[in-house]
Amino acid sequence: MAGGGGGGGGCRRVRGPELRQLLDSKRDVLFDCDGVIWNGEAAVAGAPEAVRLLKQRGKRVFFVTNNCTRPRGNYAHKFSRLGFAEVSEEDIFSSAYCSAAYLRDVARLSGKVFAIGGQGVLQELRDAGVDVVAEDSAEGPDTSIYDCPLDPDVRAVLVGYDEKFNFMKLAKACCYLRDSECLFLATDPDPWHPLRGGRVTPGSGSLTAALETASSRKATVIGKPSRFMFECIASQFDLDPAQSLMVGDRLETDILFGANCGLSTVLTLTGVSTMEQAQEYKDSEAPEKKDFVPDYVVESIADFSEALEDE
Repeated sequence: MAGGGGGGGGCRRVRGPELRQLLDSKRDVLFDCDGVIWNGEAAVAGAPEAVRLLKQRGKRVFFVTNNCTRPRGNYAHKFSRLGFAEVSEEDIFSSAYCSAAYLRDVARLSGKVFAIGGQGVLQELRDAGVDVVAEDSAEGPDTSIYDCPLDPDVRAVLVGYDEKFNFMKLAKACCYLRDSECLFLATDPDPWHPLRGGRVTPGSGSLTAALETASSRKATVIGKPSRFMFECIASQFDLDPAQSLMVGDRLETDILFGANCGLSTVLTLTGVSTMEQAQEYKDSEAPEKKDFVPDYVVESIADFSEALEDE
């Protein structure tokens, strides 16, 4: 019943005793946040209770998000505000935090990083001691790529979600990436994010795609579905893939992440992906689509609470 993880899932709906058996077989549970734990500024019904019950049963709970708009401290405050007890910064792994950790610990960057992103990205880089190119306040509407200053110490370009993304940022990044030794990183590949009222906003993946096209280079993705996010957690908490469960709402990132890392996977239907999409991937004859198929499916993580309380 527990499932071995690693892709090619059975896409099986589970509830009650069957779900409890799955949870009992795992030591660590990794949750995506948006669409799983909360939607916007509202917790998913039953989510705080589910997290509390898992911890009460001795499970280690981690939160793995591609959302790079906030530093970890802000996420910890949001968890508290939405009624989640005892969630600390150390439990939260965002693509911004992991990108900063990669530059500091893996790349051992000796120069500066040109960062496209908001305060979440910039704060995590600074907290990690990574030198960031300062925004030039002297640039005005008439500044052009022909005469704007470029920092000769840039050794990496990092692209994240940036509501102020513009042509100048794209052009500068292209110039830096002409140096083949300059690293090209992306916080995550998410193409878009849902907003209230049926609207969407372009994600980090859209901005990265623009720069990949303009620079003729491919970015190294740090966030899900890359294995590095799991390795980042495992290096600090000694995670065993066979004893870990990934719970997410997006097949192409969360579920693929679990498959790439050898984890059992659960799709929750409170976010982006649907049961119909999961079934389409399962029925596809393309081998590469099989890693998008979850092992298990629940309506909501409120099902976790019902399963753990129903003893």
